[in-house]
Amino acid sequence: MTSPHLPARWGRRATACAALSALVLSGLAVGAAAPASAATVDVIGVDFSKTDGAVQGGASGMLYGLSDDGVPTDAIIAGARPTNLTQKAPHGAQHPNGDPLQVERAFFENGGQYLMTNIQDYYPDWAYNGGRRPSDFSTYLDIVRKVVKSVVDESDHPEKYVFTPFNEPDGGNWYADWGTMKDTYFQDWKAVYQVIKEVYPQAKIAGNGDTRWQSTRTRDFLTFAQANNVLPDIFTWHELGRGSLQYFRQHLAEYRKIESDLGMTALPVNITEYAMRRDMSVPGNLVQWLAMFEDEKVDAETAYWTYAGNLNDNMAKNNSANGAWWLLKWYGDLTGQTVAVTPPSLNAPDTLQGLGAIDTAKKQATVLFGGTNNTTRLDLSGLDPAVFGTTVDIQIREAEWSGQEGEAQAPPVVVAKRVAVGGTIQVEVPSTNRLDAYQAVITPTLPTAPVVDSTWSTSIEAENTTLRDVTAYNQDPAADWTFSASGGRDVGSTNKVTSSLTWTVDVPTTGTYRFGAIAGVNGSKIGPGKHALFVDGQNAATIEYEAGFDWSYRGRGETTIQLTQGRHELSVRMSADGSTLLPGSDISLDRFDLTRVDGPETTTYPAVLARTSASLDYTKGAVALTGDTTATFFPSARETGYYDVAIRYTTTGAAGLGVTLNDRSIGGLGADKAGTWTSTARVHLAEGITELKVGSAQGAAVQSVTVTRAADGDTATVRVEGEDAAKIALHGAARLETPGQPTNVSGKQLGWLGGNADNYATLSRPAGLGAGQYDLTVRYSNAEKNTGHAYNTDVITRFLDVTEDGGATTRGAFRNNYSWNGFWTHTVPLDLTTASGSLRLGNTTGNAPNIDWLALSPLVAKTTNTADAALTANVAASTRKLAGKVYVTVEVTNTSAVAVDVAIATSYGKKTFTGVQPGKKVSTSINTTKSSIPAGKATVTLTGSVNGATVNQTLTASYNAQN
Repeated sequence: MTSPHLPARWGRRATACAALSALVLSGLAVGAAAPASAATVDVIGVDFSKTDGAVQGGASGMLYGLSDDGVPTDAIIAGARPTNLTQKAPHGAQHPNGDPLQVERAFFENGGQYLMTNIQDYYPDWAYNGGRRPSDFSTYLDIVRKVVKSVVDESDHPEKYVFTPFNEPDGGNWYADWGTMKDTYFQDWKAVYQVIKEVYPQAKIAGNGDTRWQSTRTRDFLTFAQANNVLPDIFTWHELGRGSLQYFRQHLAEYRKIESDLGMTALPVNITEYAMRRDMSVPGNLVQWLAMFEDEKVDAETAYWTYAGNLNDNMAKNNSANGAWWLLKWYGDLTGQTVAVTPPSLNAPDTLQGLGAIDTAKKQATVLFGGTNNTTRLDLSGLDPAVFGTTVDIQIREAEWSGQEGEAQAPPVVVAKRVAVGGTIQVEVPSTNRLDAYQAVITPTLPTAPVVDSTWSTSIEAENTTLRDVTAYNQDPAADWTFSASGGRDVGSTNKVTSSLTWTVDVPTTGTYRFGAIAGVNGSKIGPGKHALFVDGQNAATIEYEAGFDWSYRGRGETTIQLTQGRHELSVRMSADGSTLLPGSDISLDRFDLTRVDGPETTTYPAVLARTSASLDYTKGAVALTGDTTATFFPSARETGYYDVAIRYTTTGAAGLGVTLNDRSIGGLGADKAGTWTSTARVHLAEGITELKVGSAQGAAVQSVTVTRAADGDTATVRVEGEDAAKIALHGAARLETPGQPTNVSGKQLGWLGGNADNYATLSRPAGLGAGQYDLTVRYSNAEKNTGHAYNTDVITRFLDVTEDGGATTRGAFRNNYSWNGFWTHTVPLDLTTASGSLRLGNTTGNAPNIDWLALSPLVAKTTNTADAALTANVAASTRKLAGKVYVTVEVTNTSAVAVDVAIATSYGKKTFTGVQPGKKVSTSINTTKSSIPAGKATVTLTGSVNGATVNQTLTASYNAQN
């Protein structure tokens, strides 16, 4: 079938090395480079000396961003850190999920401050009650009583709820005709207000909740509410379209003027729905909204356009980050005071915008910015040397747009510089895609200057490749209801045997490369899909695409290939043999990328950038943990499996490390004496985001956490196929089935689990997996949803209950993944308490997901604690006279267990030696050019790499006077 389509842009993106050469750091820059050629530059000014209030952080809110307990995961919520949320009324029928009582635990435990509930969402239909005000309004008052009482009786935190009596009353919901319904609305508002207070006198109430800014309605309402003592605690309305980026500040000013005219105390404002489909998942779009709301110090919530439970398209799959999630994470990291930011043009949609903050206690300054295809220049001023010192380090990371379901790993450093403080520091950033956003962090100088990520990578827009028997489609980037495409175009109708997209690329070295495609898969109609990747005319690999929402809702497919240095032709084809169409090949393609893979995937997370209330020591590049203070990291895993999590730290004595992964304790880590240590836990991580907390009651200066894929550890995982009758017994209606094509099932699926207590499967406990902490990874499908809604897709989460014979029951939440034929993986933490009790798989309260396979993995495989080897040397210095000149001779013998670099320095000269092996001696004679010298000292610096970290040791040797 032919895909209906949107656009994408092509052109090779700069590699990390090219980005470095394009960087200009003028004024006081160290190692500044001039641009290769003149280009359009957008300038954004940031003055850190001009503060305008504490960081609000409230634009992180969302409408129906959470759907069920476990969807999304706690780690995803904690990282994005939404402070406010709107969900339906408890036990309401508007959507099949989104009940606040089901999501409040995860929300409040992970940074949530207050939860708003739309009382009218108790109704099942949209518009509410057929769009008509009930003729007997007491029926609605009964609903109000029921909703408020449910919160009071059933919530653990009723004091954190805010009740919204009417949602979009100016739309199709009862009071659109203000001329005839105004007085009715006033009396209804008063009645609902009084009922809420009657049931719960401490209740907080929000309104009006109009679909857009309505000046006349607002003035009329506030006049009435003030006169009748029924003012809301929070004033709300929606700012949805692209035009709101132009007019919101004007609207807010009008609102504040009304308050002033009425002599009111200013109310907190929450824009309870903002942004459109084109904005969701797009860092470069969302940063414009965040900057605007943060600048005006209001809270705001992204709108709900597709389905509940994925932070409104700002995360991927069950537990992964997309590019927008990293932006939200950066926003959640902000502390201190916001500062003056001057973009090229204020109130201008789809242009460079940003927000800045400074935390003088942490000695950190941050800028979040994006939204332009042009080079960005940051003009940074107002850094106080009394806070930052005379020199600072600047690190700029890029959150690339990766699509809605496209996983994005930890953003790389694309600009890194050490500069002197004073005047205006100008930093150019090669921002070539307006869909991307950036984070600049300025700190005092670190022990080692930050560097740009050196990973080689390049990309191209799909429509800029050589196209054969496919169609390029325009996707208007300014169209509110259109999902974004890179460059405003994409390529679809990939449904012929002869269809192909071909790209010629030069690679720098021979080795392994990862090929990635941002793609839209219409999962509900097609299921998962495949393309063949040809290299120089030969079929080299298969690109697997998991099912998605539709052709314009982007995910990501990846594969690895071997390439030799030089030029190659890469061709994405819809047929592997030239005669047969690959199943599910009708997939829209937006952008391709190619990245060099050098060894196991490794990412280092600096501790000074972690979330912490502990003090920071920039001379050590460390966070000083003691007592109950912690540092929180959010590492990302490309795939489910084992990883070495290495924590680098120093101690002044014996000290344990308190480490948790998603609130599960990892024991056995710490130092038994003073020194510099690396404590490593080989642990099982789920694909996506993990919340890692590190503490030390006795005291440790933690420098970094490095996460490295340890694929050899995957042998500890025991995987069982659903059809393995030797290990899985079926009961009741549970049975095996073969999904239809196209499918990515590995054999048969185990289905018809749950519905009642009789339909279940029993998994015999694999040998060797006794009591302890495990991860249960399930390859599953779940495409259940309600029959429909006006515009939301009412997907339904299915739950799998895992009951250990003789132990407890653990419930895993499996969100809708679009296709019964397509399978995703999801990992559930599972703590087992018996030595061999079997595992019962079912669901007594509903249907469980279909299962392809299950895998049990011990959470911790091993732990090690390694102290840095001391760098030692025997050093001797002497003098002699030759031809009337004095020479200072220094001999150094490396007595370390590792190779060292040796730097010898006297006041008369210096000499360096690289890679001196253990036990080897080096020496130098330095001509002083003098006939006599006084007694003095030679300084010898030893530098080596221990456990992957750089260690320095300084020694001295005395020499005698020579006359």
